[in-house]
Amino acid sequence: MSTSHVIIGDGIAGSSAAETVREADPDADVTVITDEGEALYNRILIKEFAKGKLPEAPISIHDPDWYAERDIDLQLNTYVTTVDTDAHEVHTHAGDTYEYDKLLIATGGTPTQLPVDGSDAEGIHHFWTFEDAREIKASADSAEQGVVVGAGLLGIDLAAICGAQDVEANYLMRGECWWRYALSKEGAEIIHDALREKGVTPVFDSGVDHFETDDDGHVTAAVDPNGERFEAEFVGAAIGLTFNTEFLQDTDLEIEDGIHTDEHMRTNVEDVYAAGDITQFHDVLLGERAQNGAWGSAKEQGSIAGQNMVGDWDAPDETFEWVSSYSITHFDFPFLSFGHPTLGDQEVERKYSEDEWRRVAIKDGNVVGGVLIGDLAPQSTLKQLARDQVDVTGQEELLLEEEIDIQKFETVEAE
Repeated sequence: MSTSHVIIGDGIAGSSAAETVREADPDADVTVITDEGEALYNRILIKEFAKGKLPEAPISIHDPDWYAERDIDLQLNTYVTTVDTDAHEVHTHAGDTYEYDKLLIATGGTPTQLPVDGSDAEGIHHFWTFEDAREIKASADSAEQGVVVGAGLLGIDLAAICGAQDVEANYLMRGECWWRYALSKEGAEIIHDALREKGVTPVFDSGVDHFETDDDGHVTAAVDPNGERFEAEFVGAAIGLTFNTEFLQDTDLEIEDGIHTDEHMRTNVEDVYAAGDITQFHDVLLGERAQNGAWGSAKEQGSIAGQNMVGDWDAPDETFEWVSSYSITHFDFPFLSFGHPTLGDQEVERKYSEDEWRRVAIKDGNVVGGVLIGDLAPQSTLKQLARDQVDVTGQEELLLEEEIDIQKFETVEAE
């Protein structure tokens, strides 16, 4: 009798798990359920599409034929309403029931709406799906003035879209610099200057108190808490994700800022796994729970979950042990963050030139993450130090050498 695997979510985590299960067990029944209307696409490339730099064609990764060729049952436009973990059943809005032996939840999140008046007005966009990207591209293309809210990795994508679409934009940030949890003012100023060159003006110690709209309900301006008014026909907001867990409210799953899993992607409920943005997983490198929404991390989590789903629940074969990375390609210089750059209890940093800067986050003596601007060459060594959990105590300045010699750390370790 074949084993039934149900996967909720067709992002890179869910799709990677489906492919892994199929390769490991050719006879398994594999069903992928997604509320989106199209199969897996590249979430990294949709921002280039929204900037007007790419046609739609390269962005789709899979089409329905890909699933059919692998005997994977893909259910598009399907909303899961409840999961019965006792009966091992998934129920959908159409009244269908899918029985499972193993279940993977990879539903990710939905962009959080600003909790201010007018935030549901026409012309205010959140950036997450391919459909969002299409609407953003069309809206930005016809706008002259814009506002961006959210000083993080998704917010800067919206700022870059404004720059590429010749939208004169103000980028409203609550703190004194962009991504203030991972960058100092010195490092962030490189980003600020690059934004200004693209016609995007950073506005610090700001944010949004409320939006103004016209008689048709279209946004016309954002007013910040200081009372300053910024005219805008286009607004891009990226203040975080609300995780899609409402259909799990009647289960015993441990959920707090995401679904809790161990390092094998197992939840606290037998035969239920989770992967991707939605997980609060046990990070074996940090020794604590962590969350990571990077594409590579989600793909690896899906693969790990898939391998363990075809095995024994009580004796998982694979462990998620990963140092992620996230690149920004909007500027003339490269930008890369890796690991958990905001979780250090100590940081070392150095500016090497007008567009070259490095910061490394350290926790309990180990490298846990960092940010590289301009020169990405040290990333492999820094990631290896993080993976190997090399104690860099007393040797932190070696992390800032233009060319890091890992042998120096290994010598210290040996002594």
